[in-house]
Amino acid sequence: MDLAYIPSPSTGVIHLGPIPLRGYAFCIIIGVFVAVWLGNKRWIARGGTAGTVADIAVWAVPFGLVGGRLYHVITDYQLYFSEGENWVDAFKIWEGGLGIWGAIALGAVGAWIGCRRRGIPLPAYADAIAPGIALAQAVGRWGNWFNQELYGKSTDLPWALKITEGPNREAGLYHPTFLYESLWCVGVALLVIWADRRFKLGHGRAFALYVAAYCAGRVWTEYLRVDEAHHILGLRLNVWTAIIVFLLAVVYMVISAKVRPGREEIVEPKRGEKEPKDGDTAEKTAEDAEAEEEAPVEDAPPADEDRAEDRVGEKHKDGAGNGAGAGGR
Repeated sequence: MDLAYIPSPSTGVIHLGPIPLRGYAFCIIIGVFVAVWLGNKRWIARGGTAGTVADIAVWAVPFGLVGGRLYHVITDYQLYFSEGENWVDAFKIWEGGLGIWGAIALGAVGAWIGCRRRGIPLPAYADAIAPGIALAQAVGRWGNWFNQELYGKSTDLPWALKITEGPNREAGLYHPTFLYESLWCVGVALLVIWADRRFKLGHGRAFALYVAAYCAGRVWTEYLRVDEAHHILGLRLNVWTAIIVFLLAVVYMVISAKVRPGREEIVEPKRGEKEPKDGDTAEKTAEDAEAEEEAPVEDAPPADEDRAEDRVGEKHKDGAGNGAGAGGR
């Protein structure tokens, strides 16, 4: 007899009349709001303007959702394009299936577009939003609980997750990998917040720390999972992805700390200042504006009428002088 376990919901959707309310979608939406809320507070603390994070998120979130779905469909194509499967299901995002790797990659493209439109350096924005993304993942992982998916190996631990019989799953008690990763993401968010305050991380290093820390946890939670996945040299594809991305994040932190130490002093140009051109940053634009304010004002050139009068006077003098010279000879 099982004395303790984590129950799973009997259904992942509740119908409000003809409108389906899906737990997976609610978790994603709540996660986005948490990320924007915390990112906005951190952006203001760094000298940015309230509302900027939300404005850029309008670009980043849709791109992230598309990227997350694309990564899932590409890496698990057999679920949608093999014999007997319906390819239309690839568009049913509410049934689960978002790859964080694709979501972050394409979401960064959307954020870059939003930052460029506002004249904001992307690394500074990424640093502000990083802990919020980790918390969004922590909330979003509960969507897997509603769908009874992405659980781990069988276990008899008191916190085992009870899975009921259903399509592509067997009833039993399994490791709640969704809960493990959710708690890990909360820890990552706290780590980034602490490290950012302690070491004044800038130029994308807070975001890189979030990426590295998340990947470290993803390796062991991925190892516990039993859902179908492609394997390379005996390891799941996502394990290899986590290892590679972890190494890239660490290398970025090391190189960035040497090339651009410290933190950006100005992250967002004030209203009325020119937007940076290609390759410029908000920091550089602000410095140019200050230099222009401090530059001495030169004397204004004489008006055109004054110049004309001066030239006429000079001609009269020259004429008089020339006449006097001729009479003397």
